[in-house]
Amino acid sequence: MRSRVRTTALGLSGALLAAPLLTVPAASARPSPAPSVRRGGPARTLAFTAARAGEAVLSVSPAAPGVSWDRKGAESAVVSIAVDGRHVTDLVVPSATAIPRTLGLGAVRRGRHRVTLRFAKGSAAAARVVTLGRPSVRVSQDPVLRFAPVVVGRTGLPNNDPYQNAYSDTPLVAWHETRPAATAGHRILEYSVIWSNEDGGTDTPALMARWGRTTDIEWVYRVEVDERWRRVPGSDVYQAPEHQTFHFTGAYEGDHPVLQTCTVNNNMCDAVTPGAPLRFLLDATATRPADRAREVIMDRNPWTYRITSQELVREGKIESPSSPATKAVGDPRSYLFAEFAKTTGAATGTGSVPGVALGVRLRSDPARLYRSDHDDHAVAIDRDGAVATTVELPLGTTLDDVASLEALRSPIGAGDNGAPATVTAVDRGFFLDAGYLPGTPSITWRGSVTLTPEKPSAVLWEHGNL
Repeated sequence: MRSRVRTTALGLSGALLAAPLLTVPAASARPSPAPSVRRGGPARTLAFTAARAGEAVLSVSPAAPGVSWDRKGAESAVVSIAVDGRHVTDLVVPSATAIPRTLGLGAVRRGRHRVTLRFAKGSAAAARVVTLGRPSVRVSQDPVLRFAPVVVGRTGLPNNDPYQNAYSDTPLVAWHETRPAATAGHRILEYSVIWSNEDGGTDTPALMARWGRTTDIEWVYRVEVDERWRRVPGSDVYQAPEHQTFHFTGAYEGDHPVLQTCTVNNNMCDAVTPGAPLRFLLDATATRPADRAREVIMDRNPWTYRITSQELVREGKIESPSSPATKAVGDPRSYLFAEFAKTTGAATGTGSVPGVALGVRLRSDPARLYRSDHDDHAVAIDRDGAVATTVELPLGTTLDDVASLEALRSPIGAGDNGAPATVTAVDRGFFLDAGYLPGTPSITWRGSVTLTPEKPSAVLWEHGNL
């Protein structure tokens, strides 16, 4: 079910500026430079008037000259954000290039409010200033915003640094999904977050093979709401350490549950470390089509590919020279990033479930097959639905070099249980450009091929379809 959404447009009664308040320049005047916050400098304030109560959302395109997520000591600048004097969220700025961001600011009452932005502790040594491009606030009655979790930054392992999310495993994007509950008229809201990487859990080569990215994507919080969008008491749960599902017993800020990242693979705890300095309330109004993989959220925020690639570079996780002949992760720009849809039928015997891998042949050497699982069948994809993977190719390969894309039956353990695996779609295939941003997706396919022990491979797409 789709929620009814109303957004109140705000008449800005001020602009981002330092006290004392300055008048907004007339439309005919020369545009003023983007406002900024500086290390050791004053905070900047955005005044706005909410025509009615609701959830406030800040949109801004920040940039931090001298900052780059791939350089130690220059990873990010941190901006602390308060509403009416209350710290609500932090913004990690990982780039000298502006990145559009939207952040939740929590519930506000009808009337006038002030958003304060301040250059914060936790910023890298190289960070000196953050420019705040096109800042604006909206107030929405979308009930999905009310229940979005506040995610407090990790303070424990791997290094017990309370500011570690300013340079490692930083939260990038959030979204929600909605499905019917068992009670008629009720629905389940599930909130997920994309982190720039994970310091533990699935190893990096397996992430690329089984998930098609090196970000960490986790559902964080789930709650049942009734037909009037009230939380059903005792219904809310969260993803706890070891991917367990626990009932939430922590604190709320309004309807927002307060959780903390407490493991190296970004699982949650509902007991928060007192005084933890970083907190993240990301705008979770985005969702995804039911027939697309979760990675489509990254596709819609292409800068996330750059950040996760730069974290690999800085942490020394990329082999040199990059080679598709090894399982080690190569240069991210050497991979074909693909998404496909599959279903698995009933087993006809004993043995392991059939995973599916993708294979690529190049026009220059069609006899050689490059596999997403690197011939390690344990990392083939056994889950059904829309899934993402990558195929490592020689560095410099382009879409024009690809001769064909194939589906490969790849049982993930001993034996083969005989279940048919049917592939019905390829939704995108792209390479990253020189700046680690996705190129135009040019490989798509619709059809139906069924992989069996007797027919373990099938061509999905050939170069003539480009």
